[in-house]
Amino acid sequence: MLKVDNVFVSYGQSEALHGVSFEAARNETVAIMGRNGMGKTTLFKSLIGVLPLKSGAVVVDGQDVSKDESFRRVAKGIAYVPQGRQIFATLSVEENIQTGLENARSKTIPDEIYSLFPVLFEMRKRKGGNLSGGQQQQLAIARALVTEPKVLLLDEPTEGIQPSIIKDIAKALNEIRKMRKITIVVSEQVLSFALDVADRLFVIEGGRLVHESTRGDADAARIREYLSV
Repeated sequence: MLKVDNVFVSYGQSEALHGVSFEAARNETVAIMGRNGMGKTTLFKSLIGVLPLKSGAVVVDGQDVSKDESFRRVAKGIAYVPQGRQIFATLSVEENIQTGLENARSKTIPDEIYSLFPVLFEMRKRKGGNLSGGQQQQLAIARALVTEPKVLLLDEPTEGIQPSIIKDIAKALNEIRKMRKITIVVSEQVLSFALDVADRLFVIEGGRLVHESTRGDADAARIREYLSV
């Protein structure tokens, strides 16, 4: 469903990603793990089209989207939940979710969204800026889901979130995959969360993928070394 082929990305003269390649199948969750500054957010911005590729390709469901603008990539099946959530603070919860319906076939919020995140239904008239960090994260995921994506990208979804809400988000992501059969790619530093949701784990360091394992074969001690150096 998602193929990332030898992607290079630069900030001016400084190269940030050095030949990143991986694939994620339909109904698979992949975690990209790494410390701050290792290239996770740069990778995700390049996948959604916020940052241009220097070279390489991004292919979604057989379509090369490498040269497409962000809104065209959304229309072709990529949804992006950015680091820090970036919800609209002055809009209500309901209005925030509705902003994701621009390219959707239906202009009505699906019932399953509120089933996945019941707190959003309870607070649907409350302004987004008045929600807790965990509630805002759930809102950002809900807004992405109504675009009916084939591939869902989540950048650091547990950042600044309390442990009980992290478990709720993991449960929701597993339920989303079960219901929608979509591909999920998540960047993360919390290994326990990654092991709860991901079929395969990669580690990125210095803009390169340096480690890959399945969840069943994951060497937790080795991955923690990459995350703690």
